[in-house]
Amino acid sequence: MHTLVLTPDSGTISIEGVDIATHRSEALQRTNFAAVYAQLPGNLTVQQNLRVFGLLYGVKNLAERIEGLLQQFDLEKFRGVKCGVLSSGEQTRVSLAKAMLNSPQLLLLDEPTASLDPAIARDIRNKIKDFAAQGTGGALLTSHNMYEVEDVCGRVLFLSRGRILLEGDPKTLPREHGKTTLEELFISVAREPLTLEVE
Repeated sequence: MHTLVLTPDSGTISIEGVDIATHRSEALQRTNFAAVYAQLPGNLTVQQNLRVFGLLYGVKNLAERIEGLLQQFDLEKFRGVKCGVLSSGEQTRVSLAKAMLNSPQLLLLDEPTASLDPAIARDIRNKIKDFAAQGTGGALLTSHNMYEVEDVCGRVLFLSRGRILLEGDPKTLPREHGKTTLEELFISVAREPLTLEVE
């Protein structure tokens, strides 16, 4: 997932009514990003990372915001620990805390629980659902884990080569296409994507 790095071939993208082509900086202020594979600088402590990114995003009352996020993500005991020595689950929590620093209207998440043990993955999914439940923003999540998609998402899109193949409620979409589970539907779409393309 690229965060507004590529120029679209066609169409428009707006975040809270702000067009990214004409008001890029303003649109970026409304977003943030987290991914298991995009680690934060390992030579900085948890608190230093949050401070640096908070300054980059121009977060007001930054010290207070950092304290709240350290508490929310159960990171108080790691505040002075360098991110490079944290476990993958701890790094994921720091990355999510970083992504929520600026209270984004759009939270972009790429495989947020990949390689995490089930208990930590469940905790991360709950944090994402808590964010969405606040009603101040939404999350766009990419994942190959259909259990996670069904648990977290209210709407799912299956994409292939930039085209939407299927979309709908992850809890009802499988039945609409004669499948029992979302995973079964995903496998079917992955095997024969061209037969399902929507014009």
